[in-house]
Amino acid sequence: MTQPEFLSQPAPFDGPAFEALLSDLSRRAAEVDQQGSWPEWQLSRLAEEDVLGWVIPVEYDGSELDGEFLIFGYERLATACLTTTFILTQRNGACQRISGCDNDDLKAELLPDLVAGRLFATVGVSHLTTSRQHLSRPAVLATETDDRFILNGQIPWVTGAKFADYVVTGGTCEDGQQILIALPTSLPGVTMEEPASLLALNGSQTGSIALQDISVDRRFLLAGPVKGVMQQGQGGGTGSVATSSLAVGLVGRSLAHLMRESDRRPDLTEVVEPFADEWSQLRADLYASARGEGTATTPHLTSESIRQRANSLALRSTQALLAATKGAGFVSGHPAERGIREAMFFLVWSCPQPIVSAALREFACLVD
Repeated sequence: MTQPEFLSQPAPFDGPAFEALLSDLSRRAAEVDQQGSWPEWQLSRLAEEDVLGWVIPVEYDGSELDGEFLIFGYERLATACLTTTFILTQRNGACQRISGCDNDDLKAELLPDLVAGRLFATVGVSHLTTSRQHLSRPAVLATETDDRFILNGQIPWVTGAKFADYVVTGGTCEDGQQILIALPTSLPGVTMEEPASLLALNGSQTGSIALQDISVDRRFLLAGPVKGVMQQGQGGGTGSVATSSLAVGLVGRSLAHLMRESDRRPDLTEVVEPFADEWSQLRADLYASARGEGTATTPHLTSESIRQRANSLALRSTQALLAATKGAGFVSGHPAERGIREAMFFLVWSCPQPIVSAALREFACLVD
């Protein structure tokens, strides 16, 4: 995949070393998927190529990429290995929340080691945004004392929980205000539960964390107590273009396989070309949105519109690849089989209700 001409300028990381990284990730992607193993080697390669500094400020040894370059990096990495890239987004989500907080001492303590890969952080905040919001009792109850917070409950959907030194998570106080905190996983009372068995991306080792009377020093506080803590500071957010960039990367991989099939079967050209045109337009809109070019007169550049289109194209292109490869693509481990399972992930990951509703309407042929 070449750098899109609609980037405002050349990406600072693009070059032979990054191409070698992508090749390494791609070569081992099927193994990560089939074995469901934690991609430790892949994450170490990201550290070697300075990828772990992409969202961290320069003063803490990071590179702090502009939005469109971060999106480009995610897209290219997702084309190579979606599991590793998804883990990176969760780790980066934690880093962005730490970087964007007002706790300068904590930033100085954690961020340089996160850049170097000496620490691994992840994020567990779905219970504050989209997951378990229907419960009458908070998933995580936070009780404030003079200098500490006491946490009780369960954090669902934590990627790489067993491998994390810190989990950026939060809780809800009795008065409805929320806190966000960098939770050290070594604290007494933190229990890592077995990762869930997923349709795809089992290598992400995503599971729940149980909290029983966890006493956390206030020095680990990132934000709050405040109403709607996830609306404070930095972070990709549900349905963001960062999420969509991974779906766009998956589409790129599927199209590359379809194009190779069409080289041998010219009858596929009439199918491949419309997919390629749609993907190219989606990419252009993705990067324009990342640059903040969306306005009230450009509804196609909203993060919601891009996410809907990216999800739809990921589902359709991977199914087209399966149809084109026939029985071979139905065998476990084939790129078509893996791609279809991975495409399903975007129906549930960081997927706000308007995106879900749009997908359901498309499935029921109710699209306007």
